[in-house]
Amino acid sequence: MAFSKQKRRLKIRKRIRRTISGTAERPRLSIYRSNKAIYAQIVNDVDGVTLTSTSTFHLGKDAEGKTKVEQSTLVGKAIAEKALKLGVEHVCFDRGGFLYHGRVKSLAEGAREGGLKF
Repeated sequence: MAFSKQKRRLKIRKRIRRTISGTAERPRLSIYRSNKAIYAQIVNDVDGVTLTSTSTFHLGKDAEGKTKVEQSTLVGKAIAEKALKLGVEHVCFDRGGFLYHGRVKSLAEGAREGGLKF
């Protein structure tokens, strides 16, 4: 029997999280994509702490009038800027069960342009 989209994504997410874990030296860049916005946070899983986060809502006027893909690129650059201020340069990328395509891909490319390495 076929899975619904959400169950399929959660199954993929669990598989990813079995292998990816953020540490103090290399935290995890976690992505969540909703229909309206995209969210990114940098997490240290060892201590159970979110170091920084951002979303399209935090961009404010910068995101107005742009497509969702362009907004995702801006979120990637913003999270990279915040991470570099904290001294984080290397991260593990956690796509959260979403396909590496479209908004998720543009966020990752924006974070790379901003200076993050993964």
